[in-house]
Amino acid sequence: MIRFDAILLQFAEQGEKTGWTYLEVPAALAQKLKPGNKKSFRVKGKLDKFAFDGVSLLPMGEGDFIMAVNAEMRKGIRKIKGANVKVQMELDLHEKPLSAELMECLADEPKALKKFKSLPMSHQKYFSKWVESAKTDVTKAKRITQAVVALATGLGFSEMMKMNKKDK
Repeated sequence: MIRFDAILLQFAEQGEKTGWTYLEVPAALAQKLKPGNKKSFRVKGKLDKFAFDGVSLLPMGEGDFIMAVNAEMRKGIRKIKGANVKVQMELDLHEKPLSAELMECLADEPKALKKFKSLPMSHQKYFSKWVESAKTDVTKAKRITQAVVALATGLGFSEMMKMNKKDK
């Protein structure tokens, strides 16, 4: 477990990360969590008193990492860009299973399932988390349908999300 203070930062123009709120995890601290590692990995812990788990630390070069602070986390700590936050984190070894409903529907669509299985596990989890984060059964069903259709046409997660945005 590591503990440190961090300032919430926000990307201005940074490709797909534009607008993200994040905090920096210096290389020395990241190495205490996972020595010798230079790739992204999952952590759990607390921001102030708000608990989180299954959040990725992303490498940013020179050995430093960042951790995205999503809307749920920002609401939980009631802080925005520029605020100081107390961080405690440790390696998160718990693997969340992929959405059972999504996998069941993909099993009925061989082309979509083949595309899904060809994706890196992290991209499979994007689909799964997106489906599981739906607040209603109607939204969940809609997201499963969108995912299956996108995968069947060969799209990955980001391409699907761009397509869904255009359709609105």
